[in-house]
Amino acid sequence: MSTIAELAVPAAEFALRHTLETTDGLDVEIERVVAYDPDSVMPYVWFAGDESTLSAVDDALESDPSVETADLLTDIGDERLYRMNWIDDVTVMLHLLTEEQATVLEATVEGTQWRFRVLFPARDSLSRTYDFATGQGLTVDIRRIHRLEEEQRHGRYGLTDAQYETLVTALEQGYYRIPREMDMETLSDELGISHQALSERLRRAHRALVEEAVEAGDRNGP
Repeated sequence: MSTIAELAVPAAEFALRHTLETTDGLDVEIERVVAYDPDSVMPYVWFAGDESTLSAVDDALESDPSVETADLLTDIGDERLYRMNWIDDVTVMLHLLTEEQATVLEATVEGTQWRFRVLFPARDSLSRTYDFATGQGLTVDIRRIHRLEEEQRHGRYGLTDAQYETLVTALEQGYYRIPREMDMETLSDELGISHQALSERLRRAHRALVEEAVEAGDRNGP
């Protein structure tokens, strides 16, 4: 039975460690590419931030040891899309995650960790992937496992479980009330994550909800 797993891997063991360490307030997310070929899993990466943050990205990527080349494709003000060519070590790590014909549905950065949402054809394939990856010295934290059928039945409006749970907590604690009854610092403490990680998670969640609403409007027509 198909299984979706949410995994966390330290950026220090994967990609963009230098860029993340030297560029504060940077939001990183792969463009969604559904493929199990390791060379095609993460070719396009979005970087988001304010003007000063994005102005430092090119220099950071140029000196990042995990990046072979990075070509700027699109600049839309507070977001930039790059085509990435990774060094062999990053490609090997992707191979570990896709060895069992798994599909990376989503990959984002929260703080100093890469967060992956991966579809495995069976629960056993997840177990083999985990054993193989950790056996090669990679630190893999399995945050959540659920069956594909459960996700299809309950739905999350394009949200990951972490994003959904964060929005629910924020709503229940009064973050969205006017005036706010809980600020971001208190909310981040409540969730046990950093202020930056919370900001990134809320931004992605809001973007996913907007994209879902726009797509629903397109499907329904005028």
